[in-house]
Amino acid sequence: MRLALLFPGQGAQHVAMLPWLQAQPEAGPTLEALARQLGADWRARLADPTWLHTNVVAQPLLTGVCLAAWRVLAARLPQPVAVAGYSVGELAAFAAAGVFDDATVLRLAAVRAQSMDDSVVGRHTGLLAVQGPDALRLAEADAALSVAIRINAERVIVGGTAAELEAGAARWSAAGLRCTRLPIGIASHTPAMAPAAAAFAQQLASVGLRAAQVPVVCNFTGAAARSPAALAAALAGQIASTVRWDDCMDSLAERQPQCVLEMGPGTALAAMWRERHPGIPVRAVDEFGSPDGVLRWVAAQAGA
Repeated sequence: MRLALLFPGQGAQHVAMLPWLQAQPEAGPTLEALARQLGADWRARLADPTWLHTNVVAQPLLTGVCLAAWRVLAARLPQPVAVAGYSVGELAAFAAAGVFDDATVLRLAAVRAQSMDDSVVGRHTGLLAVQGPDALRLAEADAALSVAIRINAERVIVGGTAAELEAGAARWSAAGLRCTRLPIGIASHTPAMAPAAAAFAQQLASVGLRAAQVPVVCNFTGAAARSPAALAAALAGQIASTVRWDDCMDSLAERQPQCVLEMGPGTALAAMWRERHPGIPVRAVDEFGSPDGVLRWVAAQAGA
């Protein structure tokens, strides 16, 4: 069975995400590490949207929940042919590939979030999703805003100051494009994050990375890597550079998986995959009420 994994990014977290995790013994160590970082009451605090979307909460939270889900399923699924993570989801992908242990990657998630916050302290920045004909071309040609994430030719996320985002949304909305501000208070994956990328690179140098046990398709290049040096450069570099998610999906598809799982809360990456590669089945684990449902679906794809 050829399986590929996708790990979602910031914004996927929600109050009812993966309620079955707490009942799974395999998730215990990861959830305990998450509780030490965010507090034992983290599940109850999900109902507070301000807390839920704070960067220093959201990034470790997503990393921990995604990894806990994978730890539950990993022993009963084949080793993936490749993994990829969307933005901060790359941390969970690296850990799933054996590059870091779970406690280390949760600490890195907190450092990453704080470094990104520190890069724009005192400035009002953020992200804007833009969708419609030629959205990517228009965004790449715009001098005021930076392309943060490429999804496809008609879907892109841009970053900049609040004023720049407001002006861009007005221009593009008038041209018939759909513009939506995202609940992320920093201009991730833009040059504004250069100090964070440098700080995170220093942090990675002090941690030490292991070679990946499976290929990790990296946001920074859109290509797979396994060596610690290449992985460290990509993980730090993507903080201040465009996430090439379109290329990441294509690189995964080239490895010819029989099915793909989005490993964490939400279903956004599954929807993106389904649109771009409709011939390769995909589901999100958050669509299932238990890990057994996930396993039955994967088994059905093996027999298809």
